[in-house]
Amino acid sequence: MKRLHVHVGVDNLDQSVAFYSALFGTEPSVAKSDYAKWMLEDPRVNFAISRKEGAAKGVEHLGIQVEDGAELADVYGRLKKAGGPVLEEGATTCCYAKSEKSWIADPDGVVWEAFLTQGASTVYGDSPDFDQLTGDNAAATACCAPKVEAAPKGCC
Repeated sequence: MKRLHVHVGVDNLDQSVAFYSALFGTEPSVAKSDYAKWMLEDPRVNFAISRKEGAAKGVEHLGIQVEDGAELADVYGRLKKAGGPVLEEGATTCCYAKSEKSWIADPDGVVWEAFLTQGASTVYGDSPDFDQLTGDNAAATACCAPKVEAAPKGCC
């Protein structure tokens, strides 16, 4: 079963953890000095926040988290059908997790990731080299999100 992923950049992590813990009625499942994550079942969402120097505040990116390789293949197929450039990142470490992932941007530049988490990591991780994708959008300074070019209006 797939899970919606939302990643929000924040100014003050402690205040935001307190706010979202009260809103969701539970403490984060992962809490680090620069990152927190809630794996909620109702609604089924992986909601993460982070405080990174220079990162955009507000919604950084959205995503679809899957539970197995078959679901990941299905979602990867959907990315390709959606049009626009797809960045196939593959195995990576991001947000204290080891994952297999790909990225795409919608026609307005909103960045989406599709990923399968394969385990925890002791490090936050770095963004990969996204030189093959260019363009400007709100996620250009996001935590792990690529800088991607939006699909031309009316092309899809």
